[in-house]
Amino acid sequence: MEHFTLLLAIVVVTALVFDFTNGFHDTANAMATTISTGAMKPKAAVAMSAVLNLVGAFLSVEVAKTISGGIINENGIEPSVIFAALVGAILWNLLTWLLGLPSSSSHALFGGLIGAAVMSAGFSAVNGGTIVTKVLIPAVAAPLVAGLAAMLATRLTLRLGGAAENKSTAKGYRAGQIASAGLVSLAHGTNDAQKTMGVITLALVTGGVLAPGSNPPMWVIVSAGVAIALGTYLGGWRIIRTMGKGLTDLKPQQGFAAQTSAATVILASSNLGFSLSTTQSCSGAVMGAGLGRKGGVVRWSTATRMFIAWGLTLPAAGVVAALAELLTKQGTWGVVATAALLVAGSGAIWLASRREPVDHTNVTADETGAPAPEAEPEPAGVVTAAIAAVTPPPAGPTSSVHGHAGELATAGSASSHSPSPAATV
Repeated sequence: MEHFTLLLAIVVVTALVFDFTNGFHDTANAMATTISTGAMKPKAAVAMSAVLNLVGAFLSVEVAKTISGGIINENGIEPSVIFAALVGAILWNLLTWLLGLPSSSSHALFGGLIGAAVMSAGFSAVNGGTIVTKVLIPAVAAPLVAGLAAMLATRLTLRLGGAAENKSTAKGYRAGQIASAGLVSLAHGTNDAQKTMGVITLALVTGGVLAPGSNPPMWVIVSAGVAIALGTYLGGWRIIRTMGKGLTDLKPQQGFAAQTSAATVILASSNLGFSLSTTQSCSGAVMGAGLGRKGGVVRWSTATRMFIAWGLTLPAAGVVAALAELLTKQGTWGVVATAALLVAGSGAIWLASRREPVDHTNVTADETGAPAPEAEPEPAGVVTAAIAAVTPPPAGPTSSVHGHAGELATAGSASSHSPSPAATV
């Protein structure tokens, strides 16, 4: 460990901070539908997800290998490049969390790595083939496959359970939804926790602590798993509300189908070493489940905002990381300035989030931010509008109409004299 410098320690800590933000940013992937359908209480849901994310971190290292030895070339890359990449990823994660957009933490990390590496050593520092086959193609295919699978699974479950009473099946589907949510959390740990393992391993390789091609050490696996579990337990309530209520309204059958489909896609990709976005997979599954039910709708205005965030994530994080790398290249003062800007930017975003806080008490409110209790008067408004449509205005001779037969006759008599003043005008 004689090569473990202060800069390398800063990079490791920053990577764990990113892992923490990844945890609360992506809690919605596993638990949004479970919470929105009422299958689990919000705090219990995020606690279960945190534990299973920690377990999942120990199940595989294939994705970590893709990150540590596939995205960029280690030769000529300094630890400061990894630090700059993490700065871009963290700031984009926090910004999209503030906006309640389920963007991809994975693509934020990839964009940061690419932007910082290009700024440091040029385009030759990036492995274009690996990016295309293990990042870009899965980014397009994963939400489509998960969405199609969820739509078909929803139609199948609704058809098979259509003849049964809703009360007799809802309890079973809720139990299945809890199990499938746990599977998504486990899958998330096998995929996203490994990305931070890969980044820390890459930093250790560039710092000379590990040989190229090394697997993540056990302390890296443990620390990455704990960091993502803690972030998951905090709960990214803003994004949970967007995915649970903003995209579509789900019944327990749909939630079960969406989560099972997403978990299958994520686990399969983790086994193959594809570093896909769990956010995109789960979002695609939610939309597919929404379209799978007859009469179900997807709120395309929210989906469009989400698609735009997906498209901007990689280049935006890359630009921020490139600027951070430009600053860190200036020496020690540049690294200190970059760290200060990261802290200041993160603090500003957190303060902005306090203006309209979202937590477990109002996470099931609508996407506009209205608390759940304020949403209840809406049925009364509909009733009031219906009454107003059949109730005459208070002024004028017809205000005495109350629905009684005698009063209707009187009103009719009064109305028969109404043309007379008009004729004298």
